[in-house]
Amino acid sequence: MSKTQTSSLLTDQVAFDRIAYFALRSELLFDAVADVMPVAQAMPGSSVKFTIFNDLAPVTSTLTEDTDVTPVAMSDSQVEVTLAEYGNAVNTTAKLRGTSFLDVDAAAANIVGYNAGISVDGVIRDVLSAGTNVIYGGGGASTPAARIDLAVDDIITANDIRKIVAALRGANTVSFNGMYMSFIHPDVSYDLRRETGVASWRDPHVYVDVAGIYNGEVGAFEGVRFIETPRAKIFEDAFNGNGAEGTGDAYCTHIVGRQALAKAHSIVDGNGPFPRVVRGPVVDVLSRFQPVGWYWLGGYARFREASLRRIESASSIGSNDS
Repeated sequence: MSKTQTSSLLTDQVAFDRIAYFALRSELLFDAVADVMPVAQAMPGSSVKFTIFNDLAPVTSTLTEDTDVTPVAMSDSQVEVTLAEYGNAVNTTAKLRGTSFLDVDAAAANIVGYNAGISVDGVIRDVLSAGTNVIYGGGGASTPAARIDLAVDDIITANDIRKIVAALRGANTVSFNGMYMSFIHPDVSYDLRRETGVASWRDPHVYVDVAGIYNGEVGAFEGVRFIETPRAKIFEDAFNGNGAEGTGDAYCTHIVGRQALAKAHSIVDGNGPFPRVVRGPVVDVLSRFQPVGWYWLGGYARFREASLRRIESASSIGSNDS
């Protein structure tokens, strides 16, 4: 006897949201390093300004007993984040729900949630990848000065990580509870861990509670927590080994401290820090079509440039045929 499957979309919005939210949260990685400002914006496209107050110059001379100090003006720099609309949707049909052996609504929730996660993560990744502080993989015989100068043997090295950490510390970049954060492609992570060896790494459960381990986190090395993600930025066909574009791919490894990324989002009309599930109206004559999607009104920008560093490199197991 066949079993007719009814849609929970019409009866259990709360359960549906939980499924979608779980799928979304499991995919957002780059967002973890953002400084957030929730705002009640009047309309999409409005801008939000983040302010960083500049440090005062160190005082090396002593005070004079009968002379007052001369106050100096506080200076600041600002970063502007533009709120934009993001979203996507799928359409479920009466026939699909009536003939599928699977829970169509659960599948739609996971598809929508996953798409929201990878979409917003991609937006953040591209913002980070436009940063101005970059070095190039030092595994080869030469020292590349630009992406186009990379060769197949210019893979990431432990010394590259140490250079970045030294630069962050030299810029007084505040860490995340004592360590910086890195997003690294699995192909690049393979090269780094092969060179350094397992003994040089600390397992995540050693330095953080299990609940605080990020999805994809592989461990810590030289004061940096590394999170593997296949969505790390890749500049495809970036080099050919002879100073020109070719078939070699340049992989980005980001290492950041606090204030590297600014995030702003709307808090009106059901908006929040993450995309929300939206059920579109049933408007067809026979009520057969039920659209389901996600929507977010927000944006990201690079915040403190000195807190954002990246390494561009080849990979010994990636697409680097030059």
